[in-house]
Amino acid sequence: MRTLFDDNQYREQFTEIRKEVTSLEKLKNLEEKIATAIERVKSLKEEKVLLERRIKELEGLLNEKNLEIEQIKSEKNTIKTQIEGLLNEIETLEVE
Repeated sequence: MRTLFDDNQYREQFTEIRKEVTSLEKLKNLEEKIATAIERVKSLKEEKVLLERRIKELEGLLNEKNLEIEQIKSEKNTIKTQIEGLLNEIETLEVE
């Protein structure tokens, strides 16, 4: 039988209250972790969009540079052909 002066009664109540506080602290901690994770996911999604946009820009620039390279190669071949033609003409002049 318990009395008001029984220390165990208060200890049990304190232990029960402490368990509730600990559970609430754990729940609050979990809530904070979830909120942090959600913010991180949002941030990563925004970063992904920016990086995808940058990739498209760089791909466009790469395509432009490839076109320029093809133009330069074409010009080089044209010039090479012209020079070879001129050299052939020079050779025919020397023979005569």
